[in-house]
Amino acid sequence: MPDSAATEPAPEPVTLPLTPADESSGARWAGWFSAAVSLAMLVAVVLELRKIQLGQVLELVPLHFGFWVFFAIYYLALPVSEWIIYRRLWPIPFVSGMAALLRKLVSNELLLGYLGEAQFYGWARSHLRMEATPFGAIKDVTILSALTGNVMTLVMLVFTWPLVSSGQIGMEMKSTFMSLGVILITSFVILLFRQRLFTLPKPELWFIALVHVLRILVVLACSALMWHLVLPDVSVDLWIVLATLRMLLSRLPLLPNKDVVFAGLAVFLLGHEVQVASLMTLMAAMLLIAHLAVGAIVGLYGVIDSRSTQ
Repeated sequence: MPDSAATEPAPEPVTLPLTPADESSGARWAGWFSAAVSLAMLVAVVLELRKIQLGQVLELVPLHFGFWVFFAIYYLALPVSEWIIYRRLWPIPFVSGMAALLRKLVSNELLLGYLGEAQFYGWARSHLRMEATPFGAIKDVTILSALTGNVMTLVMLVFTWPLVSSGQIGMEMKSTFMSLGVILITSFVILLFRQRLFTLPKPELWFIALVHVLRILVVLACSALMWHLVLPDVSVDLWIVLATLRMLLSRLPLLPNKDVVFAGLAVFLLGHEVQVASLMTLMAAMLLIAHLAVGAIVGLYGVIDSRSTQ
């Protein structure tokens, strides 16, 4: 007589679904993580404030109203474009959602790259009621941001290649080709494994990519218009070329001394060595001050908001 125990199939392991208590605990821990990053951001704001020499910055600040309009658009282009993207995907509110995206921006700039994405994920888990985890959407948006940036870099390189290859602007061809290889390889890998990397449907991915491209174009236009208002003797067309080359330099990963190369590039194109150097100093200082001011406001808001949701 056959052994019945040997013929019976082994019982399948039982997977227990997450209970509301488990989900609540995960959201609570995500909220605490978001609050911790907000506190770290406030500490970074205090430390960075000591490095700013306000007297020198105030001497360079332009009084033209249009400059501040373009600077605001330039600074808010990334969080606003991301809010448009996430609004299409989630029921994200405007005020608290923009505050979370601004915290993401400042965290990446002042603390550590991609720490802002982790904090934004914690905020989304603790504040938004969604059937699926927000991790897949945040991952797709981040990957597409890098991919569209790579594509735009290649497009800019094609249009500026005669100037880049001339060797007159201080860009080493070896470093340029190596950086170009990194961009091509990473873009190829993303496209090759796109079915495994992306979780959102194709229409949503195309929408996200389009928003990223429009954001890059807006940033380029605002950069050129801001610089033109500070140095009106230089035409807007030439500033657009310079802004394009600056973005190209910022996207090339293996190019050393990017600031030195850009300074040489600006002097080569414009011939205003002292004025261009002052303009770049002004922009760097203003971006840092903007990060510190926004970081202090949204960081404090994040701490208070996270306490109210516990």
